[in-house]
Amino acid sequence: MTAIPDVAPTTSYDIPAIMAGLYGDGIIGLKGAFSREWVAHLGTELPRLYEAALARPGGAVGRGTNRHYVEIHPEDISGFLDLVTHPWVTTVCRSVLGPEYKIVEIGFDVPNPGARDQPWHRDFRAGPETLVDRRLNSLAFNLTTVDVEPDMGPFEIAPGTQWDDPSAFDHGMFPPVSMFPRYGALAQRKLPKMGDISVRSALTIHRGTANVSTKPRPVLVLGVDAPGAGHDEFHDLQFTRAYYEQLPEDVRTHLICRVVEELEPIMQGHTIEGLMMGDA
Repeated sequence: MTAIPDVAPTTSYDIPAIMAGLYGDGIIGLKGAFSREWVAHLGTELPRLYEAALARPGGAVGRGTNRHYVEIHPEDISGFLDLVTHPWVTTVCRSVLGPEYKIVEIGFDVPNPGARDQPWHRDFRAGPETLVDRRLNSLAFNLTTVDVEPDMGPFEIAPGTQWDDPSAFDHGMFPPVSMFPRYGALAQRKLPKMGDISVRSALTIHRGTANVSTKPRPVLVLGVDAPGAGHDEFHDLQFTRAYYEQLPEDVRTHLICRVVEELEPIMQGHTIEGLMMGDA
């Protein structure tokens, strides 16, 4: 396990602001959470994993034209431990999901040149915890490996829409086209830089936009649940026994995973049919 140095030092974070941001807009971020050197190293690791995933049946799942999602093994990247122990990440998880939060997923999205606008969507159906109890029980952290420019297909999100009634949504995830103008009017386009990290409720309505540049826009994804949220059913987090036993105990307690003698290829389980079938 090789740690890449120069992670931002431990500091205290404003928990009321974290709660207000995720329960309000549905997304917050931290500028300069990691050094550019740390992110650059990650940026050399993902292309190799992407190439291998594309060559393996079921290794990458489509998210629209020229877009893929790849779930990976944590030990495939050198910075996994740095990421999951970053004080902002742990503070957000504890504040929103509770002290027994569970890491269930790590992977990356790649909107390549030629990627088109996605339809507005959620990443999964909202459950009664959110619709009735008004409680968030899952978060997605995103970490870009490049400086995002306006022509690279930036991520767009419609703040506050994690609470929208999905009764008219296709599969509980895709709003009807008649609602698109509302989301377009609310939309915020994100242009993070290397080292920035964000976290959102995946229920907040969002989309990837068209990448008209000549460069891909890889982004690392870390999925975290409150106990019982159940999204681990869609993922296959694995660790070799040797790697797992080196992890600090306070990290192991936050994992829902399999411990294996040898890593097995991941067959992508979190498909989003509406994104595979076409673009907006």
